[in-house]
Amino acid sequence: MAELNTGDGGGKKGSGKVRSKKQNSKVDLTAMVDLAFLLITFFMLTTSLSKPQSMNLGLPDKEDDPNKKEADIKVDQRRTMTIILGANDKIKWFHGLQATPEAGGAPADAVHGKDGIRKEILKRVKSIPEVTGDPKKGMIVIIKPTKKSTYRNLVDILDEMAICAVPTYAIVNDFTPEEKALADKMNQ
Repeated sequence: MAELNTGDGGGKKGSGKVRSKKQNSKVDLTAMVDLAFLLITFFMLTTSLSKPQSMNLGLPDKEDDPNKKEADIKVDQRRTMTIILGANDKIKWFHGLQATPEAGGAPADAVHGKDGIRKEILKRVKSIPEVTGDPKKGMIVIIKPTKKSTYRNLVDILDEMAICAVPTYAIVNDFTPEEKALADKMNQ
């Protein structure tokens, strides 16, 4: 190890003062490094990672019987609302199952958010039990995303279902001819 001599009076001999040599202090950090790794290991093993937030989806049971035919479910048109998602964040909705004015379902435009589709959903959530006369019969929403709609739009509509407390909703990809024409017009 190299030493640094700090001179003892400018090179004069016998100046008379005797100085003691100062030793450099050394700190052993081995114990500190061991402690740091123990703490890191402890916190890695004891922390819980945040769990992803997800929405519960009720999916139909898979039937293995190929001979069993699907039964059509009869739905009261007064209880349903159909929402079609198109390209560029476009939304068309109508009341009932048919996208025709004769069936009471003249299509209307809407936007995402509280002043758009949420306002219409909340209006119907409150009015449908009054119309049907049965408070147990709630609203049914049929969500039909087109091929040009985005995943974000679908998630936004599912969020609206949770916000508005819609009891029954379904994501469907079957379009009637009227709905197909409406979707094609939306995606232009």
